[in-house]
Amino acid sequence: MLDLWRAADEAGVFESGWTSDHIGAMHEADPGTPRLDGWMTLAALAQATRRLRLGVLVSGAHYRHPVLLARMAATVDAISGGRLELGIGAGWNGEEALAYGMELGTPRQRSDRLEEACRLIASQPSHPPICVGGSGEKRTLRTAARYAQHWNFDVGRPGQFARARDVLRQHCADIGRDPAQILMSAQVRFAGDAARTADEAAAFAELGCRLVIIYLPLPYATDAVEPLAGALAEMAGDEDRGP
Repeated sequence: MLDLWRAADEAGVFESGWTSDHIGAMHEADPGTPRLDGWMTLAALAQATRRLRLGVLVSGAHYRHPVLLARMAATVDAISGGRLELGIGAGWNGEEALAYGMELGTPRQRSDRLEEACRLIASQPSHPPICVGGSGEKRTLRTAARYAQHWNFDVGRPGQFARARDVLRQHCADIGRDPAQILMSAQVRFAGDAARTADEAAAFAELGCRLVIIYLPLPYATDAVEPLAGALAEMAGDEDRGP
């Protein structure tokens, strides 16, 4: 993982790097798969990189008191020289919450907790940019419209991204905020085909997505960096030239 981040940091096409904030193995992985803590790992990777913006994608609001999370984020932001984005979401993994004695709550309770956390973090005199992750149309996107500098759409189809984008824009209009103030990103899973990944990234870019976050499978390998960088750079070059 350290070698991968260093390689990405040296490849100019990549803008940011992200860890996740789950306790157990995810996405059908072997339950025995080792998993490092997202925030502690991020602090170490902040020291090992110089250019990439970085963050946790995303911390469930039920994991920590928001003031504690804000303090952790401020620390990693200082370690990184101001490169952190504070990723936060409402949380969703009921199985994980039950296994570790956490109170996940109902959808309404989770949404209330996310909104309160964002409000408290945003009230700090100085805080890193807030990245809200999720696509809940009534509450999560409304919270993103009010407090976020970055909204992240999880893995899904471009059409689903477009719908969520439009809902976010409407929430912004409702409160008089320019949606251009919010960076919109989406996640794309890399399954070994760099050209296909670049094509998927281009489909999101055509819909106003300004950052595509490539989800890499285990085991992490640095040999994925060069072909991805080449395919993405070619895609960007094609966009610059136009039709």
